[in-house]
Amino acid sequence: MTTYAGRLRLGVNIDHVATVRNARGGAYPDPIRAAKLAEDAGADGITAHLREDRRHITDADIDGLMAALTVPLNFEMAATDEMQKIALRHKPHAVCIVPEKREERTTEGGLEVANDENRLAHFIAPLRDAGCRVSIFIAADKRQIDAAHRIGAQVIELHTGGYCDTYAEGDMTAHAAELEKMREMSAYALSLGLEVHAGHGLTYDTVKPVAAFPEVMELNIGHFLIGEAIFRGLTPAIQEMRRLMDEARA
Repeated sequence: MTTYAGRLRLGVNIDHVATVRNARGGAYPDPIRAAKLAEDAGADGITAHLREDRRHITDADIDGLMAALTVPLNFEMAATDEMQKIALRHKPHAVCIVPEKREERTTEGGLEVANDENRLAHFIAPLRDAGCRVSIFIAADKRQIDAAHRIGAQVIELHTGGYCDTYAEGDMTAHAAELEKMREMSAYALSLGLEVHAGHGLTYDTVKPVAAFPEVMELNIGHFLIGEAIFRGLTPAIQEMRRLMDEARA
């Protein structure tokens, strides 16, 4: 069986530092400062989602992150012409294509790739040509993984929201089924030559089973860590997640 043998990377999403800042319309808390703290705490990369409505991260934040970071930036974005132009201007290390609806509170599911292959293939080609690693945020579904592979994505990020939601709801049967589906699809994606990441809704209570998947190279975690930082500070919050990930992988 093919596996990824390296250290499991942690990408810290700093979107919701910007959410708190924007609630008052001022300059604080500063997501760039949070990103640098995350770097120092052991984050292997920083994730930021520039939404079309700019509800949290702004264009100026992306400018600041590109200038300040010494770890890679994972630039999450919708598959729109506006976002493609911004990504091509900055050329971040990674671009993660995600579904986006104006009315949603958070990303509700994976991108529908199989029914939009032609458009998405043409959309990501210039990003790849510019040197960005293109990731597609999808459900743990063979049809979507096959489509992501066909369009030329280098990475898939499996949506862990259903797995986390069933845990929170106490439905352990459904929770176990979601975990097994992700386990199988992680192995399948890696067998196609895709790099496998995972994320959405992961907490201290749910991270270890996913972190234990030998095929997964990176977890992206944000909202929980920013919330936990209120109680214990951002650095200890990230260090505890890092500890749990390393423990699971060992």
